[in-house]
Amino acid sequence: MKKSALVVIDVQNDFCPGGALMIKNGDAVVPALNRYIERFKAAGLPVYATRDWHPEKTIHFKEYGGRWPAHCVKWTIGAQFHPGLMLPEGAIIITKGDGPEEDSYSAFDGKDPEGRQFSEALNDGRIDHLYVGGLATDYCVRQTVLDALKEGFGVTVLLDAVRGVDVNPGDSRQAIDEMIEKGADTTTLEEIELS
Repeated sequence: MKKSALVVIDVQNDFCPGGALMIKNGDAVVPALNRYIERFKAAGLPVYATRDWHPEKTIHFKEYGGRWPAHCVKWTIGAQFHPGLMLPEGAIIITKGDGPEEDSYSAFDGKDPEGRQFSEALNDGRIDHLYVGGLATDYCVRQTVLDALKEGFGVTVLLDAVRGVDVNPGDSRQAIDEMIEKGADTTTLEEIELS
């Protein structure tokens, strides 16, 4: 029997207030995600948490030709999950962007602790539907959702548990519209029904 999983995207210190690549109100996703985590845990469903885990030198950073300031460098405080995020015991960490030539946004670019690609780990777990929340709506959340849809997974975006960078005003709204247009559903804590 197939099942659902929660995917928490990049809720790391560097994307929250005070971080190197701060998303305005980025930490506002934490209370909502904690409630989703409780629901998935109570239903016996798996929780995955992605993390940017960059080397000091990477094409992802401005200094080396990329677009972003240095952030989420492996083993730094900035790369740690937000201290308020209550990941359950047994949450599976998906690491992405850990190579110097990687410009990874999507969870599907990442690997689990056993070295399996994210899609392989999901298939091995017989998961067919992903509930996705975290940071940032217009980058890593968007890319993960679009890749999941391409790979044939059902996807629901957790509207009350995402926040965006909005380099250009409206980027996040546009990203949500694009995800819906490509086939994603949306929900909130009040509306969610886990199967």
